[in-house]
Amino acid sequence: MKKIGFIDYYLDEWHANNYPEWIRKASGGTMEVAFAYGMKDAEQGLSNTEWCAKHGVAWCGTIEEVVAQSDFLIVLSPDNPEQHEALSELPLASGKPTYIDKTFAPDRAAAVRLFERAAKYQTPLYSSSALRYAAEYAEVERAGIKVISSWGPGAMENYSIHQIEPVIALMGEDAQRVMFIGTEAAPALLIEFSGGRQATIQQPGQGSPFMMSINYDSGACRVVQPASDFFQSFIRDLVRFFETGEATVPSSETIAVITLIEYALIAAKQPYQWIKLPGSG
Repeated sequence: MKKIGFIDYYLDEWHANNYPEWIRKASGGTMEVAFAYGMKDAEQGLSNTEWCAKHGVAWCGTIEEVVAQSDFLIVLSPDNPEQHEALSELPLASGKPTYIDKTFAPDRAAAVRLFERAAKYQTPLYSSSALRYAAEYAEVERAGIKVISSWGPGAMENYSIHQIEPVIALMGEDAQRVMFIGTEAAPALLIEFSGGRQATIQQPGQGSPFMMSINYDSGACRVVQPASDFFQSFIRDLVRFFETGEATVPSSETIAVITLIEYALIAAKQPYQWIKLPGSG
């Protein structure tokens, strides 16, 4: 039985509550979440030690203890990416396969530092939005995509990744510039890629489903709305990553996603103005 260690900002949150059972099932019982550390207790909900008792996980008072006893590591803190560098410092120096939950980093510079640290210590590392693994996206023909119009719920700060990551996966890493074209209540982005290709990201409200319209050079249009259990597909890929130490998501894509989110938030303060993305030439 391979042991997985959780390292979190606080443990009583949706991802930590669900990953243990999903991992157990996806691995056929060959992996289990056995150790956990939380930097602080949840402001509302279970304390870290209460969470561990509920889930049958051993509480560790330090990150060092989790790293020492685990075969694989998951750094959580899904809604507080600003904590990822501090939480990941020891895991990324361990050489043990490490997954860092979405959103990977608060900005491009931090994302680069995380991957550089992992490379320095030969620690396998990856991160992803679970939406990347929707079966419906896997079926999309990538060649000839000209425009993507994407819709989804949530706030730009912590939920735009679920639209931006699939767009990058389908259109490539070469986003050139971004413009904020929405409102505070309904954020929206216009993204220009090389060759005049474009994508729009819209967040019209909490009731919005995830969906996108994809237009091709040929004039064809395809509407995609994820209905598959993308979280289970993600967990299966996570288990495969732990087994092989090989990430299916290139670090360059993750950095491109984080860069776009960082500059989208800058663009939101300057609506209807193009903001050039670093590395876009």
